[in-house]
Amino acid sequence: MRVCAAAPFASDDTLAVVDSRWQAHDIVRLRRLESFDNEPVWVRNAFARAPFAVVRRAQAAERWLAIGLRGAARNERYGTWARHDDIEAVFAPEALDSSRLESTRATLPVFVALEALRRDTTCLGSLVWGPTGSVGFELATGKPTATATSDLDLLIRMPNYLSHDEARRIQVMLDEHATHADIRIDAQLETPAGGVALAEYASGKARVMARHASGPQLVADPWTR
Repeated sequence: MRVCAAAPFASDDTLAVVDSRWQAHDIVRLRRLESFDNEPVWVRNAFARAPFAVVRRAQAAERWLAIGLRGAARNERYGTWARHDDIEAVFAPEALDSSRLESTRATLPVFVALEALRRDTTCLGSLVWGPTGSVGFELATGKPTATATSDLDLLIRMPNYLSHDEARRIQVMLDEHATHADIRIDAQLETPAGGVALAEYASGKARVMARHASGPQLVADPWTR
């Protein structure tokens, strides 16, 4: 996040266990948005246009959730906080459906690539996965967000061990889809240790960066904490 509001609670009040009702990259629809000091000027207009936010990785106190807002411009990103009582709905990446896209939107390279991946059962197979980033936000909100030059960001739920060989196989196939659509596809594995870039894990590095609510850390095995 480029800008982030100060937490509205003491650090000692943060919970050790994250509320399982929502996870990083889920999109939430809010009935209202808390206001904090030094809020960017674009935030209220963006929220009025689309009262949605993305769940971000940060420890929170009881009844609070860390969220991120998107503005119209690429550099308009704001990390802030929402009260649990203000959350009206939750949309997980794997539950997002592109069948209701208008025909003019469905022809954008990222949506064409997304549909190709869904048809290709040899790539992600039976894995639980879905789009995040601009594509996920558009599918959840119905507001045009992706562009002709957008990347396709993916989240792959990976609670159990994934071998480096299988990770490399998936990465190669994603790269082939990306080349065919002339876009960039960036996949993240959601592991017990946090979010791990598929490309980094597939490279066979001795340790990879795992992004967790408690902060990023280098780990040798994202499935052993």
